[in-house]
Amino acid sequence: MPTPDFAAPGTDALTLRLVTPDGLDAALGDLPQVAQAWARAQGFRAGPGAVLALPDASGGLWGALVGLGDDKARARGRFIAASAASKLPEGTYALDPATDPDLAHETALGWLLESYRFDRYASQEHGQARLVAPKGVDAERLRIIAAGEALTRDLINTPASDMGPTDLEAAAADLAERFGARMTVTKGDELLAGNLPLIHTVGRAAAADRAPRLVDLRWGDQGPSRWWARGCASTPAGSTSSPAPPWGMKKDMGGAATVLGLAQMIMALGLKIRLRVLIPAVENSVSATAFRPGDILASRKGLTVENNNTDAEGRLVLADALALGAEESPDLMISMATLTGAARVAVGPDLSPFYTDADADAAAIGRAAARVADPVWRMPFHAPYEPMIEPGIADLDNAPSGGMAGSITAALFLRRFAEGTRYVHFDIYGWNAKPAPARPKGGVGMGARALLEAMPELLDLE
Repeated sequence: MPTPDFAAPGTDALTLRLVTPDGLDAALGDLPQVAQAWARAQGFRAGPGAVLALPDASGGLWGALVGLGDDKARARGRFIAASAASKLPEGTYALDPATDPDLAHETALGWLLESYRFDRYASQEHGQARLVAPKGVDAERLRIIAAGEALTRDLINTPASDMGPTDLEAAAADLAERFGARMTVTKGDELLAGNLPLIHTVGRAAAADRAPRLVDLRWGDQGPSRWWARGCASTPAGSTSSPAPPWGMKKDMGGAATVLGLAQMIMALGLKIRLRVLIPAVENSVSATAFRPGDILASRKGLTVENNNTDAEGRLVLADALALGAEESPDLMISMATLTGAARVAVGPDLSPFYTDADADAAAIGRAAARVADPVWRMPFHAPYEPMIEPGIADLDNAPSGGMAGSITAALFLRRFAEGTRYVHFDIYGWNAKPAPARPKGGVGMGARALLEAMPELLDLE
């Protein structure tokens, strides 16, 4: 899919003025007489996302007004002005130079995100309004962030028929080739020889061309001796549990998609870190060789797991990847996965819930999230719930009965395999059921921009 970009600067750009209801009279008084009369005649009230094209004296287009809404509306929404990218008439627009710098930055990024279209299977109407990068905005950084987000959305939006383990491997291989990363793949029965039994168990029933695998990508020899290891579960196919909505299955690899999008941002920006990306990619299929409820499973770490739900497979494959990553004692290890419905129930589709034992890391991520309009919410590694994941017949239970605290117990399960590391876990949703400014309906990255923004503080980068 085409990568969203800014328009080339020129002298003929149309003026784009962002307006609040309180500032409307002043904004209208500043307009050319014809444009001012038109705006008053149209009854423009600067509601959130409202757009009004303005004529010039010759009947052509002078520019446009975009409503931001009142304080309440702005508190409820983000990227409000970016919706103009899909509403304005064709043309090249430039923000009024008097626009607040923070608002200009958010609008510029939101414009690129709003311009995304998934057109792999059917042509999509692309907005014809283009924005000149505002002065003072790091346009190249925003392009890189938007491109990484577009990759994440493309991967999630692609149905499982075209986005299995082989396809995720291909996506990672493309990144490795473009950015000079090193990549290895452990596949099929090689997983048993490499002591990755959970990944093998979950994916062993898949067809040969969709064999389970662990993708291991390494990039960067710069900077201090640190690794940022990342594990992510990816299960883009069927399950032996009750059926899920069609979009629910294809987004099951949203963690892998978000990790790959973030990895692209990191590499394209040339950050001075050592990055390791681990993607356990499996198809959880049904056949005579599939794993069963009640099976006791072996793991890389040596812990046994009682499998009480074959649809709680994401945490199983992620467990082996986390154990592998922890063996190198990384400075920071982060997992991202569309892991539990309980997380969505707890905080809804718009927030990225995350877990960490480090208060300083949680604070850094929270501050960064606020700066880049990528909202997150810290959830607790609540130690009193540890007995819920200890079934007695095995070391761990992958799906405790009772239906209580499902996201927390999943996070506690994963923490057992990341033991000894500084660890952050994101249990993300990865999907927009309804379109919103800068977030079209469909797959979406969550938490990636917050992590990218927090990285200098998390890893003490210069």
